[in-house]
Amino acid sequence: MFRLKSLLAALLMVVSVSAFAETRIGVVDLRQALFSSDEAKAFSETLKKDFSGEEQKVREAQASAKKLKDRLEKDGAMMNETERNKLAGEFQDKVKEFNYLKQKLDSTVAKRKQDFLQSQRPDVDAAVKELLKEHDLDLILPSEAVVYVKPEMNLTSELLDKLNR
Repeated sequence: MFRLKSLLAALLMVVSVSAFAETRIGVVDLRQALFSSDEAKAFSETLKKDFSGEEQKVREAQASAKKLKDRLEKDGAMMNETERNKLAGEFQDKVKEFNYLKQKLDSTVAKRKQDFLQSQRPDVDAAVKELLKEHDLDLILPSEAVVYVKPEMNLTSELLDKLNR
């Protein structure tokens, strides 16, 4: 009975290995393909234009805070306590303003990027399905999940071409 089980287990392993050997696999770097696409480049330009004013406000707040800090460090020892406390308060207010503006800008940009990714998902899925059919593949893996891939199995450039049409 033990021999029969051992023989059956060995047979299953041979069948599994041969089935695995027949599996055709491709690899794509989804991030690279998506963020290198023409639509992503246009989105990036739009994002820069839309938020240039907010970015300028963040830079101005940062520059003001730096000026106040430099003045406090340079002249603080010569100021009386009231002046120093007033300047330190102004500096803290500018730092708070900078942090608020930066956080607001970062979260708004992150939301817009997430919306873009969601809007592109159907196109990416369709392009990946086309690659599956065209190359008669059983599986497409993201490049992050693969340690090494032969160049002919990397389909990222083809995915990018499909996204750009």
